[in-house]
Amino acid sequence: MITVADALERLFALVTPLPTENVPLLQAAGRVLGCPVHARRDQPPFAASAMDGYAISAGFTPGETLTVIGEAAAGRGFGGPVGPGQAVRIFTGAPMPSGTDIVAIQEDVMRHEGKITLGPDVGANNMRPLGADFRQGDMVSAPRRLTPSDIALLAAMNIPQVPVTRRPIVAIIATGDELVQPGETPGPDQIIASNSYGLAALIRELGAEPRLLPIARDTLESLAFTLSLAAGADLILTIGGASVGDHDLVGQAAGIAGMEQVFYKVAMRPGKPLMAGRLGTSMMIGLPGNPVSAMVCGHVFVAPVIRAMLGLAAQATPRQEAVLGGPLPANGPREHYIRAQRTPQGVVAFDKQDSSLLSVLSASDCLIVQPAGDGPHAPGEMVQIIPI
Repeated sequence: MITVADALERLFALVTPLPTENVPLLQAAGRVLGCPVHARRDQPPFAASAMDGYAISAGFTPGETLTVIGEAAAGRGFGGPVGPGQAVRIFTGAPMPSGTDIVAIQEDVMRHEGKITLGPDVGANNMRPLGADFRQGDMVSAPRRLTPSDIALLAAMNIPQVPVTRRPIVAIIATGDELVQPGETPGPDQIIASNSYGLAALIRELGAEPRLLPIARDTLESLAFTLSLAAGADLILTIGGASVGDHDLVGQAAGIAGMEQVFYKVAMRPGKPLMAGRLGTSMMIGLPGNPVSAMVCGHVFVAPVIRAMLGLAAQATPRQEAVLGGPLPANGPREHYIRAQRTPQGVVAFDKQDSSLLSVLSASDCLIVQPAGDGPHAPGEMVQIIPI
């Protein structure tokens, strides 16, 4: 068995960087920017008013009376120059007229017919200089997952097409004679295939494209056929059949298909029977069959791999520090990922941790990460958690 950290290091070594593709700006949110982009214009592209008021020159005198010679609004500037003793009515976002460098806000002036008298508080310029936000050529660095704020920035930079990393294609293969698809009627000895659907949701949330393949039965022929359907995927996930029982044939079938295995078994719970390698051009991870084990391994291993494929940092799923809200017993020789819930009193582990209990996983919002041989811990002590 190897440690979780060793397993991640070996998985990252298998990751192949993916190419970029251009997508319309409206489709870029949540995608990973694949290479830097540069602003195609200044923002603002001209000195602009930051307030409603009157554009005047800096050489004014409080109490001075000026003649209003025109108006400037957003999208409709004042075309002529503004000379001494003159002012232009201006609205927020409008270009500053030639000869002006201050906006006297409307609250600081008195207007009578076509003239204004400047009050004693006129002073601040109330204008936005050309390029105050960004200048032409300024860079948005990559890689980064594009947020709504990033999309707004790219739009302002006049970037209609965005180079993003291609979504990884992830083939998901559930294995086992005991499985049927949701909506089908299971036989007396069968259960519903749930892991593949939970993993597909996680994979889609991470920005990859899941492809659910037919359930592979517990024969080498069925496994070989289903593995052949996964050809061309960036990542192949098998679920179940990776242990050492008489019906656990995934490793054997993958070996026959040409998989180069890099490790098998990780010192963690749940999730010990984990396998990984390369099958042709595809990376392959064999996940345990127990529902919670498969999902925990999805958070611990699959998520970091997909992020690395997208060009983001090759690092473990981020952890947070949290206060324990209840006792935590001592751990055994394997790193433990404990289903838990954050409460006002702190994070509390569920009493039931059996790896078949999806209801407990659904009620959890985090995993407490307890190192091998750690504990026990009392309420109030600090632990590390992975939000889920």
